[in-house]
Amino acid sequence: MVLSAVPEVMRLVRQDMRARRPSNLTVPQFRTLLHLRRHPGTSISGIAEHLGLALSTTSHHIDALCKRNYVARDIAAADRRRATVSLTAQGEEVLGVARTETLERMARRLGAFSPEERNNLGTAMLLLMRVVGKTPERRE
Repeated sequence: MVLSAVPEVMRLVRQDMRARRPSNLTVPQFRTLLHLRRHPGTSISGIAEHLGLALSTTSHHIDALCKRNYVARDIAAADRRRATVSLTAQGEEVLGVARTETLERMARRLGAFSPEERNNLGTAMLLLMRVVGKTPERRE
């Protein structure tokens, strides 16, 4: 059941999040922001690997995101060839808006469930988080 349900739920969440991205961001750029939220200070090559894109293409995405002040590129003092990328406050805000709107939409969908069903679902999600070794920040 998990192998059937989780990918479908994630597809829906990704679709909702992407629908709420600013029009000036491509899907790969938006995915870059999401990746940086989970993995701050990732290298450009790490982002390229995550996106499945060439390093040069990813570098162009990062340049565009820097120009919009969504990310900052930091050059390592010890090795000037090594650059890491992190979200700026503006990048966090873009993701925050998309996340909030997605959560609201998901809450409306879950509103059709009975209180007992919502509680059972919440418990199941907490158990799944334990299976993958994560402790949820808060129950949503």
